Amino acid sequence: MHKEIINTTQAPAPIGPYNQAVKAGNTLYVSGQIALSPDTGLLVQGTVSDEAHQVLKNINAVLNAAGYSFADVVKTTIFLRDMDDFAAVNSVYGEYFTEEAPARETVAVAGLPKNVNVEISVIAYKE
Repeated sequence: MHKEIINTTQAPAPIGPYNQAVKAGNTLYVSGQIALSPDTGLLVQGTVSDEAHQVLKNINAVLNAAGYSFADVVKTTIFLRDMDDFAAVNSVYGEYFTEEAPARETVAVAGLPKNVNVEISVIAYKE
């Protein structure tokens, strides 16, 4: 099986020793994205909904760079700093996953990179 590294300037550069995504066969593993603006490298300020929108825009950019779309996503993981933000993030999430929704888990964590409120990773598959 061939492994291909995916990186795009349309999403924020990794802030550690990892890549935005790795394609292995027909499966794309997208690293967790936070609300960094790819244009400025700065965190998006505002509500948790604003953060979630930026996170999903970043995921979309990585998916597109690999030739995938939200319709190809089969699994997501949402990390929340505060489970009280679940409804707001879930509402934004539903705007991006409008077709058959992927499998998903949402977990509350003690902390996230750069002290953000939400991080999302996805796995996509395409024949």
